[in-house]
This record gives sequence, C-alpha cells and structure tokens, in this order.
Amino acid sequence: QVQLVESGGGLVQSGGSLRLSCDAHTIRFAISAISWYRQTPGNQRELVALISYDDFTTYADSVKGRFTISRDNVKKVAYLQMNNLKVDDTAVYYCHSSPYWGQGTQVTVSS
Repeated sequence: QVQLVESGGGLVQSGGSLRLSCDAHTIRFAISAISWYRQTPGNQRELVALISYDDFTTYADSVKGRFTISRDNVKKVAYLQMNNLKVDDTAVYYCHSSPYWGQGTQVTVSS
C-alpha cells in the first residue's frame, strides 16, 4: 500500500521558518513527481510547489523566493523549506504524488 507521510508542521511566528518532510518509501520515488499543496477551511487545495523526477521545480507566485522544494531519492523523502513565513501561509499542507495524498500537516503562522 502506498503511503505519503508528512511531518514538520507546527506553530511559528511571522518571519520564521519550517521544513516539511514527505516520507514516500512505498512509491517509485525516483521516477515520480512530488508536489506540496495547502488548504484552508472552506477553500480548495492549492498547489504550492512541485518537483519533477528530474528536479524541475515550479512554485505558486505567493511563495516564490520564500519556499524551496527538494528531494532525496536515496532516502525517498521530499522537503519543503519555508522561510519568511507569513500569516497567510497558515494552512494544512499536503504531500501529493499522483494519485496519492498524505494525511496533511498543520502549519500555523502567528503575527
């Protein structure tokens, strides 16, 4: 059974940093694109960042220059480094590798 397990969420002050991890041991990680989405109550999930199997990356305009997505194909883990966090970044963050989703991890940024 495929599992994507996120970790690293938490409470941080505005301007702070967090690093999210997505443990994907049970998928063909090296040939899979990995993405991070986020969702706030009453809203649809939005794409935050994506990294292709060959390390092409793309970001939502709202996080460009602040967030960095990366992957470790040996450990089969994807990361989302989030710097200069803003209150508007507060959301549940999900790891995705089609068609699978993780359970989500809460990120809360206080002012």
